[in-house]
Amino acid sequence: MQPWHSRIIIWTLVGSLLLATYTMRAEAGEPMDKLRQTVNEVLAIVSNKALPPAERRVKIRQAVLQYFGFDEMSQRALGQHWSSLTPPQRQEFMTLFTDLLERSYITRIESYKADVHAVRYLKEEIDQDHATVYTEIASKRDLPAAVEYRLLHKDGNWKVYDIVIEGVSLVNNYRTQFNTIILKDSYAGLVKQMRLKLEQENATSSQQG
Repeated sequence: MQPWHSRIIIWTLVGSLLLATYTMRAEAGEPMDKLRQTVNEVLAIVSNKALPPAERRVKIRQAVLQYFGFDEMSQRALGQHWSSLTPPQRQEFMTLFTDLLERSYITRIESYKADVHAVRYLKEEIDQDHATVYTEIASKRDLPAAVEYRLLHKDGNWKVYDIVIEGVSLVNNYRTQFNTIILKDSYAGLVKQMRLKLEQENATSSQQG
């Protein structure tokens, strides 16, 4: 699995987190408010230098789990293969996929602080139980990037299920990678690669902690 996804998650999410107090605000509805709520909560955790690294990671994980729909992301990322899995396999995949995204996020959060210059919340579009929040993130090194957060209203709450950078979807990117691995090998082969990647992320996290 390529490292592309890690930079996408960190560059977008951390960008929003670190520049929350400097954003240009648009008139917001509930989806945009939910996104800002996530940003502010994680910002407070990241900024709290009194927290030991291990405790900080736990709190970040809790905050992200609360506002990101990893169940929906998992199903969409596996695509057509989801329907062929048993309930235990679905739970296994969702747990691995969630852990991989979170580990990639947490272990790299410090690395991208210096890149981000400003974040703008531009607008939101709501279509029944789906919403898109449009933002723009300016970097000190690169041109501004258009970032879309896609949310689903489920069980009484809005949760992010996809992030789109300059037209490239995080979920679609994963679906392409996962589909290729499954077709060349098997679902078991995909799980093996995911576990190996997770072990590498955990090792990195332990060294940093």
